[in-house]
Order: sequence, then C-alpha cells, then structure tokens
Amino acid sequence: MQIPSIIKVKNHLDQLQSDGLLQAWELPYENLLTRLNAAIFFFTPTTEEQLAAITEALQQHEHFSYRHNEEQQLSQLAYRLTFNEEEKQKNETPTAEAAQ
Repeated sequence: MQIPSIIKVKNHLDQLQSDGLLQAWELPYENLLTRLNAAIFFFTPTTEEQLAAITEALQQHEHFSYRHNEEQQLSQLAYRLTFNEEEKQKNETPTAEAAQ
C-alpha cells in the first residue's frame, strides 16, 4: 500500500542510511499496514555513537520513539522504532518502574 506518512518515514530512513548513520533498516509486513501508528520499523545504527544524531533527525515525526529490540521476533536489527503515542509512553517509562 502507498501510505504517505509511511513513505515519508521510509524516505527519511533511506536518507539517514545514505548519510552513513544507519547500517540497515526494515519494515516487516509493510504490505499489510494502513497507518503509520501501526508500523514497527527496525534499525541498526552504523555505530552506537550515531544514535543521538538519528534520534534528533527522527524527532520531526509525530510520536517518534525507539527502544532496544530485545524480542528479536520480527527483526534481528538492534532497535525497534514506532510512531505510536501509547508505545512512546511505554518506551519513556523508566525501567526501574517496570521492574516493580
């Protein structure tokens, strides 16, 4: 499907990869998506030091958040990237609270 908001993020990720900030990125099940807030992208930075620049660049997209891809179920890439308000709140919750 051609979802403009998803295409915009994909183009941005392509640009970050061209700029040498991303080693790789992917969007599993892209053909099933109908909106950006349901999409789960995955990425691996070229180096961990570039994570701050990647984060800054992606802040322009509404409800941007990311976390380590601990599950490794949909992708083997290092980080999970979403544009969903609920996921953003979850990702911003300190891990100490989650352990309680």
